[in-house]
Amino acid sequence: MEPNVLLETLIDEAGVSRAGLAGHVNQAGRARGLTLRYEHTAVARWLKGQRPRGQVPDLLCEVLGRRLHRSVTLDDIGMGVLGAHSAAHGGGLPGFVEHATALWRSDDQQRPDLAAVPAVTGTTAVMPVWEWENPPEDTDVSRPGPSRVSMADIAMLRAARAHYEQMYRKAGGMATRSRVVGFLNAETAPLLRGGYSDATGRQLHRATAGLVAVAGICAYDSDAHGLAQRYFHQALRLAKASGDRGLGGYVIALLVNQALYLADFRRSVAFAEAALRAAGPHITPALAADLHAMQAKAYAQLGDHRGSLECIRRAEAEADRIGTGSEPEETGYVQPGLVNVQVAEALLNLGDVAGAREHAAAAVRSPAHDRGTVHRLAMLSHLELLQGEADRAAGTACEMAERARGMDSQRLRDRMRSVRDHLAASGSAEAEAAAGVIEGTLRVPL
Repeated sequence: MEPNVLLETLIDEAGVSRAGLAGHVNQAGRARGLTLRYEHTAVARWLKGQRPRGQVPDLLCEVLGRRLHRSVTLDDIGMGVLGAHSAAHGGGLPGFVEHATALWRSDDQQRPDLAAVPAVTGTTAVMPVWEWENPPEDTDVSRPGPSRVSMADIAMLRAARAHYEQMYRKAGGMATRSRVVGFLNAETAPLLRGGYSDATGRQLHRATAGLVAVAGICAYDSDAHGLAQRYFHQALRLAKASGDRGLGGYVIALLVNQALYLADFRRSVAFAEAALRAAGPHITPALAADLHAMQAKAYAQLGDHRGSLECIRRAEAEADRIGTGSEPEETGYVQPGLVNVQVAEALLNLGDVAGAREHAAAAVRSPAHDRGTVHRLAMLSHLELLQGEADRAAGTACEMAERARGMDSQRLRDRMRSVRDHLAASGSAEAEAAAGVIEGTLRVPL
């Protein structure tokens, strides 16, 4: 089950308490000859995703529709035939917008159930990618509305995306997430519900997709994987509405990265192939390099040496083609050295420690933002330790810990814990001292 954000939004809009809603449902049931004894605890279960039996969903529509003075359907309350997935994808683009903005509102209110939802698997995980890749396309994304969206509004969204991305890189996803979600709820949602032409609408959906992707990255960095996945799926739907295939490929790369972290290596390979195939000529060298490098890591984990080495070759070839100023803003994360560190991870899993260290050292020598540098130093320290250079590994690890100061990130903490544990087990006095330095950094709560 996952939280029913649509029902939650309508309850808030109707201005009724959970106990009050339960009472109204009981009363509406009596009018139909039903004896119902629901209390606020039942409403809490419905908000967590439980679907009540019998006529109760219809009664909920009746009660909420009466208070809101409009018709309310089962899809509107997230209790259609397929539940939340139906609500997210049913009703075309307008229905999607309502579901997306309801999620932003709930996340902005920091509902604890939302962050605890696990990532979906199987068909539910694959369908958004399949729907992005295949027809039908959105032939017209215009929307009537009293307030017209301008290009100045869209420029504001683009500037916000760049701002929050930089904040994430410097301070981490845990510190940035509430900011970007608050912006989506307060500033972006009203624009999506505004009025715009097809041409302006496509630009609006593109800019919104970039912001939603950053929200997903921050949720991923906070260990809220189900929530991150939902944001990525939203960004993919918005990318489709924009008509920008390259942007969709970028969003799928985020899903590939998450699947790698969740150890779903076959899905990583399949999603990367879908992005490369469907984006086609619209994919840029930077994005292609990242997708091939992540495939190489997945193949290495699956024990496919040949597949991994072939993807490494393709990743390096694409990285050589990256031109200054020729990439969209979203792929700016593919900085010099990123492919090196990805290849280092793949080679390590293939058993080539020397080759992995060579790439890791090259990655550290390349310029990167602070967050990327921490990951690169963590990889290099581990490889130095594997090659018996404990003192050098200790120095690298201390630099990593220093660079990580001020960042609220579960992913960086995962890397730092791993480095600490390897250093502590090495038997070297220098390494054990470095492990103590890392432990001191980790002791500060997020």
